[in-house]
Amino acid sequence: MSRRVPQTRSRVPRATRPAVSVLLYRSPGGPASPTIIHQPETPMPSNHPSADHPSRRPERQGPRLLDRVRGELRVRHKSPKTEKAYTALLYGAGLRVSECLRLRVKDIDFSFHQIAIRDGKGGKDRVTMLPALVEDSLREHLEQVRQVHRRDLADGVGSVYLPHALARKYPNAGTEWVWQYVFPSTSLAADRETGEMRRFHTSPRTIQRAVKFAARKAGIAKRATCHTLRHSFATHLLIGGYDIRTVQELLGHRSVRTTMIYTHVLNRGGQGVQSPADALDL
Repeated sequence: MSRRVPQTRSRVPRATRPAVSVLLYRSPGGPASPTIIHQPETPMPSNHPSADHPSRRPERQGPRLLDRVRGELRVRHKSPKTEKAYTALLYGAGLRVSECLRLRVKDIDFSFHQIAIRDGKGGKDRVTMLPALVEDSLREHLEQVRQVHRRDLADGVGSVYLPHALARKYPNAGTEWVWQYVFPSTSLAADRETGEMRRFHTSPRTIQRAVKFAARKAGIAKRATCHTLRHSFATHLLIGGYDIRTVQELLGHRSVRTTMIYTHVLNRGGQGVQSPADALDL
């Protein structure tokens, strides 16, 4: 009786392993049978990062944080009132750039000191605070916008874009003051769908360049963008002692895990300890 010798299975290196594709072929009236197709061997370069190390997702970077925004952080715009409104809403209310530019007049509630965000990221609505610092300048800015709207109505171009087919439901709502943009564009443009001349909101690039210029002018030695102001808004609220659920609602995050990335500031480490040398009288 011959003894059976176990066969040793040689392993093919991962970098030179041939690619195998399995296809399911179903014959007419019969069951599906797998068909194995061997593709040509494609050796992986030795300098490829996946040749020696398993692939992994890049580590998620934490939010960038600026110092507290002071009056020196001003943006480049024709109206000084608009300068204050831009930065105060991005930092003081935690708005995204798109949310700030798509604000309508009806979304600003001066009585309750709040701002209604419509159709934000993920199609969600939320309510955030209206900074008291910007109320007076925002009122003056809206008065200037109203004068521009009146001139547009006199010229027959005072209708604004309405979302979600509201123009068919309310044909005259586009000319009403409450539907106008808080930050309208300085020029008119033709609607792509109807060809009608309208005044859309300001371009996002305008405020992005303005905030970048303002940070450089203020001497901030960090990379500052519009979203950095939103990061600073959330971080400074947590430093001020507000609970993370409140910050989550103000930011409009679906999950609290997204808001948890801002809790890195609570672990202050050496920043929360006073050096013993500071108590010496030298």
